Amino acid sequence: MRRRITFVGALFLLIFAILFLQLNDLQIVKASSLSDAPGNYSAVIKAFSTPRGEILTANGQVMAMTVPSKSQYKYQRVYPHGSLYSDVTGYYSLIYGTSGLEYEYNQYLQGKIAVPSSLSQLFSKSYSTDSLVTTISSKLQQTAYQALGSLKGAVVALNPSTGAVLAMASNPTYNPAPLASPSGTTEQNAWKSYNANPQQPLLNRAISRAYPPGSTFKIVTTSAIFDHDPRLARVNFPPVSSIALPQTTHHLHNYAYEVCGGELPVLLAVSCDTGFAQIGLRLGASNLHAEAENFGFNQVPPIDLPGAAASTFPPVSFFSQNLPQLAFSAIGQGDDQATALQMALVGAGIANNGTIMAPHLLSRIISGQDSTILSYQPKVWKVATSPSTAQKVAQLMVGVVKSGTAAGIALPGIEIAAKTGTAQTTLTRHSNIVGQSDNWMVAFAPVGHPKIAIAVVVPKQAGLSANPTGAQYAGPIVKAMIAAALGVKP
Repeated sequence: MRRRITFVGALFLLIFAILFLQLNDLQIVKASSLSDAPGNYSAVIKAFSTPRGEILTANGQVMAMTVPSKSQYKYQRVYPHGSLYSDVTGYYSLIYGTSGLEYEYNQYLQGKIAVPSSLSQLFSKSYSTDSLVTTISSKLQQTAYQALGSLKGAVVALNPSTGAVLAMASNPTYNPAPLASPSGTTEQNAWKSYNANPQQPLLNRAISRAYPPGSTFKIVTTSAIFDHDPRLARVNFPPVSSIALPQTTHHLHNYAYEVCGGELPVLLAVSCDTGFAQIGLRLGASNLHAEAENFGFNQVPPIDLPGAAASTFPPVSFFSQNLPQLAFSAIGQGDDQATALQMALVGAGIANNGTIMAPHLLSRIISGQDSTILSYQPKVWKVATSPSTAQKVAQLMVGVVKSGTAAGIALPGIEIAAKTGTAQTTLTRHSNIVGQSDNWMVAFAPVGHPKIAIAVVVPKQAGLSANPTGAQYAGPIVKAMIAAALGVKP
């Protein structure tokens, strides 16, 4: 009898041990993965039944907040300014999940059970939330969208010395409010509508869509001259309207078949394609490729937003039997591709003495009691070039505003450095056909003590003139942004 009792007792102990281990596996080891599992509807209900922290601009304007709801979820995410900040905040959706900063800083924004501070709170559940303070300036964000108007395109403005994103606009955009609705039908209808729109309003063109950078890439080519072959800065290229391309019978023409030539200051000021194409061929693929990568091409910028794309410059091997493409790459066409964020970083690198700071939207995380939990510390992303080269390129870019293609953005008493870009997108690469263009401008100001570096891209679209330029469409947007940042009238 005693032996049987001992056996039964040992069996129960073994069962208990197995049960204990299984419970620990479910509640501790696998708790996080089970909680986040797509089919765990209870976790979704719980998330939408708790408050959520605010997302704020640098000057305290609320971009996203949670309000009590009479629905089964108790709380609802709202976006007080509609589409103004949507490409920054993203959406917080019951069905489609999260995007933007809602995704990136979810661990801070989601409500947490508060630690009881009194005896009465032991018997009632309360939540605490942290809020995200961003680097976005509400003034510059509003200016960006007002200046874009009905134009499709993107604007990125940075603080060159810290990498702080001051404004980020992508047009057309979307209103995230329907995607945060407690009504599943409302969410689904909005999602279908946004995705069916051929203008792709959910696409953040500022960081996720790359375009040929056109002549704004000449900033990189000019830097490569001083970094790899300074003698090219003193070469006087004869004025021509076209040059013969090596390894082919085709020619590269200047924009609108204009005649240009001269030394580097003149070439950059008038954006002379034939001159820079020859410079690219003389620099060689290895030097130009190295300079592009020093400025961040072929790498994803480390911004705290999901969906950022790498800008691309072809590998050296691509040009070995294809020198005409090297000529086109030197002027920002061919297989060159860049996002607005990347070109803003190029401008910021020149503005900041050759050093590119990591772009970021986080300023700080604050608790419900307004104490700072986390504060962003500026970090270097790339040492693109030397201070000496950056200063020389900056002064050449000043010449583009004083007597070149960006003269229209000049502001009294403010020294601005800029470079226009016009990438012919319907151009058959070695033909004489001229078509629609992607219009660009990169700029920073004031030179010497820059407060803003900006890139604007206005890609081809119906309704524009057949052959617009960066100065014509991107220029007024850049001018408005610089004026707003520096507090002057445009």
